[in-house]
Parts: sequence; structure tokens; C-alpha cells
Amino acid sequence: MQPMQFEIGDRLRLRKKHPCGCFDWEVVRLGADIGLRCEKCNRRILLPRSEVERRVKQVLPRLAPAETDSFDEE
Repeated sequence: MQPMQFEIGDRLRLRKKHPCGCFDWEVVRLGADIGLRCEKCNRRILLPRSEVERRVKQVLPRLAPAETDSFDEE
């Protein structure tokens, strides 16, 4: 079986909820270990790739990029 393909910014729904009550996480680091950030409380965790692949229930659509304030340089 091939490993799942993840990219920075992907949103994942895991099988078990975080103690804050949220199921949704954002991928913030890739490698042998995958860094995830909770979308509700912003807690960051680092899990082995095999653990993340086992825990993923659903890959969620990406959020629209946050609009940043543009500065008018004069």
C-alpha cells in the first residue's frame, strides 16, 4: 500500500477528538513525522506518518487563504 500524500496546509479530520473537542487539524510540517495544528485551540502535535495515516477519517477541503491587509507605500 502506498503512503498517503499530504501537503502543507491540508486539513484532516481524525477519528478521535482532541481534548478541546475538535476533530479537525491542519498539516504544518511534513517528513517522517507529520506536524498537525488543532483548528480550535491551535495546539501543535508531532505524530509519526504511520500514526497519522491510521487516524485520518477524512481529508477536508482547504480553507480560502486569509486576506491580508495591504499597505499603501507612499
